[in-house]
Amino acid sequence: MKQKTYDTAPKQETAVLVAVSNKSQPEQVTKEYLLELDFLARTLNIKVIKHFTQRLERPVHATYIGSGKLDEIRQFVETEDVDWVIFDDDLSGSQVRNINTELKRNILDRSLLILYIFEQRAKTVQAKTQVELAKNQYLLPKLTNMWTHLERQRGGTGTRGGAGEKEIETDRRVVKDRISLLKDKLKEIDKQNLTQKKTRTGIVRVGIAGYTNVGKSTLMNLLTKADVFAEDKLFATVDSTVRKLVWDTIPFLISDTVGFIRKLPHQLVESFKSTLDEVSEADILLHVVDISHAGFEAQIEVVNKTLVEIKANDKPVILVFNKIDNYQNQIFDNLEIENTTEVFNEKITYLKNTYIGKKSDVVFISATERSNIEELRSVILNKVKERHFEIYPNYIHNPANDWQSLV
Repeated sequence: MKQKTYDTAPKQETAVLVAVSNKSQPEQVTKEYLLELDFLARTLNIKVIKHFTQRLERPVHATYIGSGKLDEIRQFVETEDVDWVIFDDDLSGSQVRNINTELKRNILDRSLLILYIFEQRAKTVQAKTQVELAKNQYLLPKLTNMWTHLERQRGGTGTRGGAGEKEIETDRRVVKDRISLLKDKLKEIDKQNLTQKKTRTGIVRVGIAGYTNVGKSTLMNLLTKADVFAEDKLFATVDSTVRKLVWDTIPFLISDTVGFIRKLPHQLVESFKSTLDEVSEADILLHVVDISHAGFEAQIEVVNKTLVEIKANDKPVILVFNKIDNYQNQIFDNLEIENTTEVFNEKITYLKNTYIGKKSDVVFISATERSNIEELRSVILNKVKERHFEIYPNYIHNPANDWQSLV
């Protein structure tokens, strides 16, 4: 008799995505936003099977989307047995409760999805503490309207009224105490980091910044021969990495840190401030851009706005357009003519003329293909030398005292 076999592999969790856009937002922009949200979900190994959009002047106060769209989503998730419903904007606690009542599915908004990714990616004690703090700060104001979730998590019996309110107040006190404890813990970690940073005084610092998944960690590995985790997923790393280099007898530090993203939760920016200090305290910024991404110009704006928010927008910038191999392949795929190389060069020249002079040097590279890396090294070295000789105007090159370069 043939023995039965059982599939023990975990079920692939599925989701639908929901976005509301006003009439002034182009449909293509909405699609790009949902594709990014789709990528975020896949980063958590959630399979997205459908996108839902609705045009409204403003989201519905009670349920974010209109009743008709809500009913359409309910029918779909019930028929397809969908696990998650993920919204591209932040939801209030009452909206989560009301939507959950209608759909009876796990509800996520954009910020909480990003927080879960950070939670999964955090490796160091500092990063784990920062993520937990951000998550608690995010959840605290929502507790009042999330009693149904708390009740289900505790296996409650539907207690309402006074008992529920007391439970919520208890939860709020617990969360507030936890926030206070985490803040104290981060202060201690910051003190330890400050001691380490004192040893860096007087040395030029180069910070790598950019939108998430543009190739920052790959570039860091290429320039330093470090072993920084790099993967084709959003927020592949959330920990800062610092390496020391010596080029042409000039020592300097180069650091990689968490990528930026549209609608990066404010709580993450605040709690990751000490990590983002690697960017704000840098003397020179490498702003890495994925030139092959359809929305790279919007991504540049997101990064620039975040740099303003963390007060790091007043530094010399080297604008590094990465993934030119992908960009060139896209042109080849889209043009049925012979002079595709000429068209590619014209586009590169146009971009260079567009961005050069805006407080930036502009370099076009492919980190994976190692294209134009020598040009990038030369631009970085010139900037490092300028800053180094501002710090040490009487510095004299002495090759005999050269430290061994890591490159």
